[in-house]
Amino acid sequence: TAGVETRGDRHLVVLDGRQALTPARHPLALASRAAAELVAAEWAARAGTIDPAEMPLTRIANVGIDRVGAVRDEVVEDIVKYARSDLVCYRASGPEGLVERENLHWSPVLEHLRAAHGARFALSEGLGFAEQPETSVEAVRRAVAAIEDPVALAAFHTLTTIAGSVLIALALADGALDVEAAFAASCVEEDWNARLWGEDAEAAARRARRLAEFRAAAGLFSALHPPAA
Repeated sequence: TAGVETRGDRHLVVLDGRQALTPARHPLALASRAAAELVAAEWAARAGTIDPAEMPLTRIANVGIDRVGAVRDEVVEDIVKYARSDLVCYRASGPEGLVERENLHWSPVLEHLRAAHGARFALSEGLGFAEQPETSVEAVRRAVAAIEDPVALAAFHTLTTIAGSVLIALALADGALDVEAAFAASCVEEDWNARLWGEDAEAAARRARRLAEFRAAAGLFSALHPPAA
């Protein structure tokens, strides 16, 4: 059985009445009860077989607790580097349908970054590199650095790497996009090609795994770092 015990300001995941530990032997404890309940529910859903590959919430929590706190600045910079060559800044020159889908999914992301963070990003068409204003990169750095909880930062790092875009991750974190819209924005070209040429079973399975991990990271992040009112 899996559950949650609250001790002070920490919420501990307990398994069969015993405190769960991370691989580095730290308590599997989170800063919000909602986050701890998500992790406990993941354990409760296991039917006798423990497969870490199928437990993204626990994996992200373990990384946050065991590793992120010790290398916080490096994690922040690894996320911020996406702002210099972000997915949403590189547009196709054709076909028209793909261009329209990129505009549909990506323009709201850029509009949100401009309105909420004062960050404007240059666009490039084709293979050219778009040099981004340092003021915009710095705005992204401030927003990422404001994520204080190490598990929330680990979850945000997961969102960024899956999406290939810190700007999509920020729009999701701020509540400007929901999870499904954010994931769809990260898969515009992939989904376009699947519609055009058909999707094979292996590609569909990879997409499903990425979506499951993206949803898990988004849920954990939101439980630890809800959007500002």
